[in-house]
Amino acid sequence: MNDIEKIIVKYINQEANYSELQILEKFLRNKNGIRIFNQFVKTQYISTLFMVEYDINKAKTSIKSKLKKGERLKRLRLYRGMAIAASVILMFGTAFYFVSSGYQDNINKVGKENHLIISGTDKAILTLENGDEVVLEKGEQFQKDKVRSNGEALVYDKKQNEVVSQQQYNYLTIPRGGQFFVKLSDGTEIWLNSETKLKYPTAFMEGISREVELIYGEAYFKVLPSTEHKGSGFHVISKYQEINVLGTEFNVRAYNNDDVIATTLVEGAIKIQKENITETLKPNQQAIISSKSEKILVNEIDVSQEISWVNGLFSFNEKPLEEIMEVLSRWYNTEVVFENSKQKKFVFTGILEKTESVDGILRLIEATSENQLEFEINGNIIIIK
Repeated sequence: MNDIEKIIVKYINQEANYSELQILEKFLRNKNGIRIFNQFVKTQYISTLFMVEYDINKAKTSIKSKLKKGERLKRLRLYRGMAIAASVILMFGTAFYFVSSGYQDNINKVGKENHLIISGTDKAILTLENGDEVVLEKGEQFQKDKVRSNGEALVYDKKQNEVVSQQQYNYLTIPRGGQFFVKLSDGTEIWLNSETKLKYPTAFMEGISREVELIYGEAYFKVLPSTEHKGSGFHVISKYQEINVLGTEFNVRAYNNDDVIATTLVEGAIKIQKENITETLKPNQQAIISSKSEKILVNEIDVSQEISWVNGLFSFNEKPLEEIMEVLSRWYNTEVVFENSKQKKFVFTGILEKTESVDGILRLIEATSENQLEFEINGNIIIIK
C-alpha cells in the first residue's frame, strides 16, 4: 500500500491529521487523483462500508479542528447507483466536491434561489378540547391549566391524586417543515415528525387502557410500562392497525400517501393487530402492513436507519431518489418535480444532518450522479432534470 492509499484509509477512518488532509486535498485537484481515489475506495471498502459506525458530532469536531477556517468538511458518506447499473461511486465529505471540476457550476445552478427554501424547525398547532387552536413555535411560551410549552416541547402535568372521570382529547398537528415533542400526562414521550397529526387524552382514566391515535404521519414513542400504571396497557391506533404496548420504544410511519404502515421496535415488545391477524415484534424488527394485503410482514432491520430523524439526521440506505425527495420535501416544505421518471429509480446511501441547507444536500446528490442529474430550484419547487 503506497503513501496516498494509507492517507485515504486514515481519512475514511477519521484518523488523518492536518498535514495528511492537505496532501489528500491537493491530490484530489486533478482528474487522475480523483480516479485513483474512487478506484481504491471501490475495491477496498465497498463490502465493509455499511458496517462502520459513525459519530456525527465527534467527526465534525475533529475535522473542523484540523482544517483551515472556512472549509466545510463533514463526515458524510454518499454513493450513487442505479437499479440497473453495477458501478458505484463513493465520495467522502463536502471538501471532496470543492476540488471537483464542476462544483462551482453546481453551486450556481442549484443555489440560484435557495433563499426561498429553509430548513424545518420546531412548530406545531395544538387543538384544545373546546376546538381552540394554539400555534406553538420555537421561542414562544404557552401555558393553560395542566399543559405548557416552551415552543419546542409540549408537556402535560398530572396533578397529585387527580381522579379523571371523563377523558378529554387534544390534537397536535405538525405541518410540513416542522417537528415537535410531547410528553403525555402518564409520562409517555412522543417525538413527532413533519406532516403528522396525533390525537391523545389530556389525562388518562385509571383502570382503562391508555390509547392514542396517530391519525397520519410518523411518530417515535417511548412508553412507560403498564406496571407503573396499575396494569393499564397502552394502545396506538393508526390507519388499519392497532399496537398493544407493554412498555417500550418504537417508531410508526403511516403517512396518508403511503400504502403501507411501517412499525419498528427498538426496545421491549409490542403486539400488532390488523383485523384478526396479530404479530409480536422483537427489538430490531419491523412490521409492514399494507391496505391491499391481509398479511403482516416482519423483517429484521437496522433500527438506527429508521429512527435517525429523531436524532436530527437523514439516513438513507440504498433508497430510491423518489423516496429520498419525499422525505426532504416534508422537512423543507417543498414540492418536487421529476422531468424523467427514470430518475426516480436512482439509488443513494448517505447520512446527512437535518440542519444542512437543501441546496447543500442537492449538490451532494448531483455531484455523485455522474452528470445524470441536475437540480433547479424555482421558488419552493425542486425540479430534477
